[in-house]
Amino acid sequence: MDKKDLKPASVFHYFEEICQVPRPSKREEKIIAYLKAFGEKHGLETLTDEAGNVLIKKNATPGKENLRTVVLQSHIDMVCEKNSDVEHDFLTDPIETVVEGEWLKAKGTTLGADNGIGVATELALLAATDIEHGPLECLFTVDEETGLTGAFALKSGFMSGDILINLDSEDEGELFIGCAGGASTVAEFAYQSIPAPQDYFYFRVAIKGLTGGHSGDDINKGRANANKLLNRFLTQLASKYTLYLCEIDGGNLHNAIPREAQALCAVPMKDKESVRIDLNIYTAELENEYAVTEPNLRTELSSEAPCEMAIDRTVADRFLKAVYAVHNGVYAMSQDIPGLVETSSNLASIKQVEGNKICIVTSQRSSILSSRKDMSEMVRSAFLLGGAEVTIGDGYPGWKPNPASLILRVAVDSYKRLFGVEPKVKAIHAGLECGLFLEKYPSLDMVSFGPTLRGVHSPDERMLIPTVDKFWRHLLDVLVNIPAK
Repeated sequence: MDKKDLKPASVFHYFEEICQVPRPSKREEKIIAYLKAFGEKHGLETLTDEAGNVLIKKNATPGKENLRTVVLQSHIDMVCEKNSDVEHDFLTDPIETVVEGEWLKAKGTTLGADNGIGVATELALLAATDIEHGPLECLFTVDEETGLTGAFALKSGFMSGDILINLDSEDEGELFIGCAGGASTVAEFAYQSIPAPQDYFYFRVAIKGLTGGHSGDDINKGRANANKLLNRFLTQLASKYTLYLCEIDGGNLHNAIPREAQALCAVPMKDKESVRIDLNIYTAELENEYAVTEPNLRTELSSEAPCEMAIDRTVADRFLKAVYAVHNGVYAMSQDIPGLVETSSNLASIKQVEGNKICIVTSQRSSILSSRKDMSEMVRSAFLLGGAEVTIGDGYPGWKPNPASLILRVAVDSYKRLFGVEPKVKAIHAGLECGLFLEKYPSLDMVSFGPTLRGVHSPDERMLIPTVDKFWRHLLDVLVNIPAK
């Protein structure tokens, strides 16, 4: 399949176009300028708020003026992850797309279909002259991936529609009417730099090749967390040898399951071969434990030159024990909706920062606010016991399902009419901006759907091409069947 043959042509045209525009979270100025220029080019009323959110309005097509106004919403930022062997600057370089069978992917980076395909769909609708619809307002929000700051900053009165269709879901044939709320818990371990022994064996140990993925959508899929796997091995070494920890680094984003982690350590020279044997045994154990979910898991150990300084061993020991104790993964399943993760936590990143500190970022999610707070407090307590300073962010609200939703009924009826099957109506463990919209616009009636994406928030992100056409046809049919005012 050639990229020029992808259908619907207009949607893939705009998707390819925005792939040329850098749009990392919190650095969306280029895509904002693109959207404003797009609105001007097509003679459409275009508004921008203080946060950078963009709203482009389009009048109803003739004969559809009496339909209720619909807001179509997507976020314009993307998660910027790449494989370690790929040269790519997300601030300047375009995303290079490639077709592999029925999937659209990027060359060694995230694709940005989360949520670029929603953006492209809105642009295709705004540019179209042959599609029937009522009054439309296309809302493009900033910084969904790292803080939901665009949705937080959205002010009442910026948009006027009372029906909102969020285009940020990732399973075609599934309609979402609820999502989890979440918050980040950040721990900092302050340490002293001490002289590192010079007659020791210095080595770098790394966990690589993990699948990673979205810390909401993929948290229940049994995937390994690189930070936890690395910490587990270091803890084993610390229990057997005199271990010095010099450097540690793992993961990047609060909403991504970490795929890689590494540490620079030292042990007495006499234990050099024992460490290599230990890693071989540990690798075999991991390959057995994760034979299904992590087929590309690998470990690496390489000799390094001696370091001048190391992390003081008391703090290093407390740090390793605290990370070992912190919960990671699913904590509870919903008692109301079969198969829905209710509460989870993700040990997202471990970084050394200025001031001789190790910073650990975790994220907790739950569809029940009290359970999310309980999970955050559990994580906080483990780090406090280890001697860290801990802060819990304000978080963001969930979106409570409304099974009686009017737009849900329209979307269900449309899908059955088009494709002859009943769509699945679900809630999602990932966070959507819908809960925040409800705080400013409490009368909004909302539903979320989209084409099928896999591997989001990782370089394995891919979009199932045939589902984009189904998603497009479904959306157009929903828009033409919106009830009258």
